[in-house]
Amino acid sequence: MSGGKRVTGADVRAKLGHPVLDGDSHILEHGPALNDFLREVAGEGMVKRLADYRLQTPLGYRDIWWSRPSGEHTIDLATSMLPKLYRKRFDELGVDYSILYSSVGLGAMHVQDDELHQALHRALNTMYAAIFAEVGDRMTPSAVIPTHTPEEAIAELDYVVNTLGLKAITVNSEVRRPAPEVLRDAPHLARHAQLTYSIAHDPLYDYDPFWQRCVELKVAPACHTKTAGPGSTRNSPSSFVFNHLGGFASGSEFLCRSVFLGGVPHRFPELNFQFLEGNSAWALGLYNDICEHWEKRNVKALKRNLNPHNMQTDVLIDAFEKYGDAHLRADRIRANPHFMPSDLQIPESELDEFKECGLKRLDDIRAVFEKNFFFGCEADDRLASCAFNRKLHHGGARLNATLSSDYGHWDVIDMTQVLPEAYSALEDGLFTPEDFKDFAFANMVRCLGGMNPDFFKGTIIENEAAKVLAEMTHARAAAE
Repeated sequence: MSGGKRVTGADVRAKLGHPVLDGDSHILEHGPALNDFLREVAGEGMVKRLADYRLQTPLGYRDIWWSRPSGEHTIDLATSMLPKLYRKRFDELGVDYSILYSSVGLGAMHVQDDELHQALHRALNTMYAAIFAEVGDRMTPSAVIPTHTPEEAIAELDYVVNTLGLKAITVNSEVRRPAPEVLRDAPHLARHAQLTYSIAHDPLYDYDPFWQRCVELKVAPACHTKTAGPGSTRNSPSSFVFNHLGGFASGSEFLCRSVFLGGVPHRFPELNFQFLEGNSAWALGLYNDICEHWEKRNVKALKRNLNPHNMQTDVLIDAFEKYGDAHLRADRIRANPHFMPSDLQIPESELDEFKECGLKRLDDIRAVFEKNFFFGCEADDRLASCAFNRKLHHGGARLNATLSSDYGHWDVIDMTQVLPEAYSALEDGLFTPEDFKDFAFANMVRCLGGMNPDFFKGTIIENEAAKVLAEMTHARAAAE
């Protein structure tokens, strides 16, 4: 932003004619406080178990280090640990309302000790409900849901919504479990040999009861995990930066791809999903790639254009006779017309790899991405504006990018500069004012309020959110 005066989030907020809804702030959990709640839900032995587990780092993987604000920004560290201070500083930051996500929970989701896994999630959620109890007008925490099995996911979901009264949730982008053979033959090495499974496409278990429960309890699952560690392409023993680059985008892309091809939005059209901290460029690529794959590999196109049994052998032989040589000979075609190793025989029932999606036309893909999927973008992501550019996407789609500050983590050096950095893209002409309103406010309202119309009741943005939801309802009714 231009000018000599240091611009703050409050300065930017004063220029806007709409609230700012930060879709991805973070809480930095205070260890002793977490131990208090872990002790409460599972006993002293589980506190010791957690301490021991944290000492077990994967072999050959450099994890995050020096990750919290320090020096002149120590107040930002305190802010991220204290919800009441967060609330006090929101006006300075230019934020009206925020969803706050776990930091410890990002690792808790991958804990392989099943008892500790479940106890740690329960302790985190119980702690969030307690420490955020007095700041609900300006923020809400996102509960962490364990997903090793649908049963544990449903149990924790019911607890956080019906007992704790929380209204936002985070799920894992994937399930990592020890390779069964290693677990059987060398259990002491199991944590170093993990396999990755989807919870939506070819899952180990049927997760539809969990998705159905999300619909019933009116919560939109958020994904906030990265692909990294043993078995991934981000497994440097020397560089956290190498491991972190693209990690959240990869994790979000995996879940989004799984959810879409697994047909979850087709079976549960009311269910919205958030894919956080990976920005939106991957979503643009995935959307257009799915469209292009469907155009060429839907059943009708496959049978018309790619069925090897429709090969016009005479045309192939004639071409080889005219243009072949001593190696590319027509007699070899006569002997084996179906020579391509990729032309495998496949049962008729397996031809349609989009059958779970319920696709009938290209616009069905666009409908899911525009209605059900929301993509978190940090303030310095200049490509976030591309999500709103209809010229870039098949069918003129407009994807739902949302402002995700990532307050509390190492990549936010100064909390007061997040909103000015996001706003600079509007000043530079990358956003229109309407796009920026959707980016910084309305899209998150549609995501969360679209599932739970009461989500923003009692908050500082209640009236403005109600207007957005009314406009959304009217627009969808008109389209039908």
